[in-house]
Amino acid sequence: MTTFRISEAAALLGVSADTVRRWVDGGRLPASRDEHGHRLVPGAELAAFVREQARGAAPSDQGERFSSARNRLRGIVTEVVRDGVMAQVEIQAGPFRVVSLMSREAADDLALEVGVVAEAVVKSTNVVVEVAEPS
Repeated sequence: MTTFRISEAAALLGVSADTVRRWVDGGRLPASRDEHGHRLVPGAELAAFVREQARGAAPSDQGERFSSARNRLRGIVTEVVRDGVMAQVEIQAGPFRVVSLMSREAADDLALEVGVVAEAVVKSTNVVVEVAEPS
């Protein structure tokens, strides 16, 4: 069974190790200790926790909106480059950098500027999944 140390779980979730420790200490996330006393979070439990957290951040939390797209990355706009017709918008969502190309008109209508909180919504028919080599 795959397990993660507190720091690894934190890196995967884009939060601090202290946040993960608080979740474990509060009983929200199960963990055991290895022979050195380090806390280990079972991978299946971490996945279930993340899935439950994602359900808690449903669209109704941010007003009524309905969409078939389920991949939502909330972050802060870090760069907007506009030309006459198009705009390139960069969002930092936790550890993820998302870049979107859109019409300048759409970027203007959304008032996208550096520092604005935005949500990248992704729907794709082709998603590549990669796995790091086991250590």
